[in-house]
Amino acid sequence: MSHPNFQIALGPLLYYWPRADVLAFYAQVADSPVDIVYLGETVCSRRHELRLPDWLELAAMLRAAGKEVVLSTQTLIDVETDAHTMRRLTGQTDYLVEAGDLGAIRSMQGRPFVAGPHLNAYHGDTVNWLRSLGATRWVLPFELSADEMKALIDSTGPDRPQAEVLVWGRLSLAFSARCFTARHYCLKKDDCGFRCIEHPDGLALNSQEGERFLTINGIQTQSAALHDLIGHTRDLVDIGVKVMRVSPQSRGTLEAVNALDRIRQGTPATSTIPLPPNMSRCNGYWQGQAGMKWSEPVAQP
Repeated sequence: MSHPNFQIALGPLLYYWPRADVLAFYAQVADSPVDIVYLGETVCSRRHELRLPDWLELAAMLRAAGKEVVLSTQTLIDVETDAHTMRRLTGQTDYLVEAGDLGAIRSMQGRPFVAGPHLNAYHGDTVNWLRSLGATRWVLPFELSADEMKALIDSTGPDRPQAEVLVWGRLSLAFSARCFTARHYCLKKDDCGFRCIEHPDGLALNSQEGERFLTINGIQTQSAALHDLIGHTRDLVDIGVKVMRVSPQSRGTLEAVNALDRIRQGTPATSTIPLPPNMSRCNGYWQGQAGMKWSEPVAQP
């Protein structure tokens, strides 16, 4: 059996966990087969269990453990304090930066960066433009089908940035200036009581029929189901994907990392990774269908 060649990346933590839980989680990550770790608050700057110096301390620990560390900037910046934090991240030169928006790219002033998934790079010319600005890797948009991914990667030419794809974790669908978690509790955004910390995998939003429809995570809206392409890892390698991203959840994250590691050692993929309670899987976008659908992957030799 051939051994597919790819790296495993752990995306930034999208939820608000207690400080002790975050530190314990990344201590486990340090001993895992993850190659690349993205760190930082990308959703809401009001989350304060860890500040920038804490993230930098974690970065140093993970680098010492042999990981490539990337600092991720906030995706939606709407106040000057957020912009100030972004400039502090982009101004340092110790670690590569994942740009969450175009402002971060401008602030990088031509230095190498990772183009984050929310930059709307759906066209080869856009990807090549990002490369001309310094992008060495780009995270493909989440809602592309297999055929669309292949066409996009092929259109970027041989000097393309590394292609990275989310293969396990909830899909980030939208960001808003409003905080939906605060609104759920009838609180103001600026006086939210930090209620996100009570929901380590976000807050379920059900349809009128009582079916789980979306997940609320502060100002971020996510899929209800967990996007799972681990069973398609070899297909992704075949179309030119170099990095497989796992997005942290309260359960199953390191199991997903280990499953990917087994695949690159030549062991077939499995679908036995534990999920947070009441969560289903989805891979509809990969199939060119509605994103919330799920189809069992065909076993790959």
